[in-house]
Amino acid sequence: MMIGHGFGFPRSQRSAMLRLWLPVVASLLVQVPITVISVVRSTGFGVSGVVLVLLSLLGPVLLLWARRFPGPIIAVMSAAAAADFLLGYTVISPPFLALAFAIVIAISRGARTWTWISLIVVWEATLLAALFAGIALEPPRIVVTTLGLLLVLGFAESYRRRGEHFEQFQRAFTDRREAELQAERVRIARELHDVLAHSLSQINVQAGVGLHLMHKQPEQAEAALASIKSSSKDALDEVRSLLGMLRTEGPAGEEDNTDSVPPVPEPDLSRLSSLIESVRAQGLEVTLSCDVTLEAPTAVQLALYRIVQESLTNIVRHANATEASVRVGSDEGDYLVTIADNGVGIDETVDNEGRGLLGMRERADLLGGTFQLGTSTTGGALVTARIPRRPASS
Repeated sequence: MMIGHGFGFPRSQRSAMLRLWLPVVASLLVQVPITVISVVRSTGFGVSGVVLVLLSLLGPVLLLWARRFPGPIIAVMSAAAAADFLLGYTVISPPFLALAFAIVIAISRGARTWTWISLIVVWEATLLAALFAGIALEPPRIVVTTLGLLLVLGFAESYRRRGEHFEQFQRAFTDRREAELQAERVRIARELHDVLAHSLSQINVQAGVGLHLMHKQPEQAEAALASIKSSSKDALDEVRSLLGMLRTEGPAGEEDNTDSVPPVPEPDLSRLSSLIESVRAQGLEVTLSCDVTLEAPTAVQLALYRIVQESLTNIVRHANATEASVRVGSDEGDYLVTIADNGVGIDETVDNEGRGLLGMRERADLLGGTFQLGTSTTGGALVTARIPRRPASS
């Protein structure tokens, strides 16, 4: 038994049962007792009286299948209501309440064509049948019945539109939530790629140096191992910090400090020098020129740093270059970063848009900037990223 839901049923199941049985019970309580009393008090209602009572029972029973077969049920219900109207015209008979419920259910379930055609055809057939049967229908009663049907139809259409608007809102909310989750996944993937790709590239190069010099120059092999240790520690700290932030974020935006990991400050332009030194340790001669101060927005500094980091990682891994130059400055009021090398360059006949290049392009796009990949003056690759200058608060 589920605690807190009552009657041992989940809330959604209770709601479904209520929607199913409420129209049935309401129709029974309104139609059957009044019909039975009217038939008993009247005279000369033998077979027709029994039929009236059966019709008053038929409507609520048909409501049990109205949600599964809304179209056929509304057609049968309309015919039953017409028969009830004609047979019980000379006695005090209650309104066929089951028909009103059937109309609302059918239209909300999408059986609008069934509903409108059934009601129009059956109501016209009812008036013709009364004419041929010699039943003197009173105009006020015809008008009231017609207005009643129109009011129920109007309510049903309004209920349907409200349900559609709610579904559209719910769908838009779900799509927005999925978009936010996807954007967060992309951000995490981008950060992990930038951190791990650079660090693992360093570790791979230094491990190769260490293996090559292990017996010939043990001191150089020791330096390579120390570099591997430093690179792996930095990468591990950044990954643990990122995972720690994900774990400490509560469902309502609150932080849960249980087993929290101290955050590592996001890299900024002040760490460019150490980045360049770590790349130089891998045998690549790198020159750095940085004219952008630390007063630049944090998001801009992070983007510039990651673009430089990923570009140098690609140079070490793929360019077969001996020299590279990094320039971070301003141009026409924008932040401008260029990274060039003297390596093998870009093969424009193949698709070079890997995850690293995609990440750099995304970082520039998110800040309203541009990213370009071209050829340097020495024939190597040239990475250019431009980010609009904004106030530091952005």
